[in-house]
Amino acid sequence: MRPRRSFPDVLAGGIFVVVGGAFVVGSLGYDRGTALRMGPGYFPLVVGAIVVALGLAVVVKGLIAGEQIPFHAVPWRAVALITLAVAFFGFFIGRLGFVPTAAVTALLTTLASRRVRLLPALAVTAGLTVAATLIFIVGLQVRLPLWGPGF
Repeated sequence: MRPRRSFPDVLAGGIFVVVGGAFVVGSLGYDRGTALRMGPGYFPLVVGAIVVALGLAVVVKGLIAGEQIPFHAVPWRAVALITLAVAFFGFFIGRLGFVPTAAVTALLTTLASRRVRLLPALAVTAGLTVAATLIFIVGLQVRLPLWGPGF
């Protein structure tokens, strides 16, 4: 019997190996220190090595005991809206402040699904904005202005 191979698993594992390997290579330029006195390169090295190991495990699983899962059509709307949301957040966080930027980002990512309606999307946006403000600004005390200079 021929072993089943899963191309999506092999591809995903390969991406993990590449990203983890990039962190490992990037960390080599920093002082690693020791386990008791960690330098700036220690954490990226360890995390990168763990990601590489997990990626290799996924590749091996995909080659040995993969499921025959075909690729489906790429959800371009979701890809575009989530990419736009990340870019919007990065570009406007300093200009609009945390609350409006988080609200627009949450709305864009919520609208990435074709099944969502406007009223539930607005409710999710409000909930995510309040939760993110409570977690990051109040709880973790991240120093970002709540409202930008225009508000």
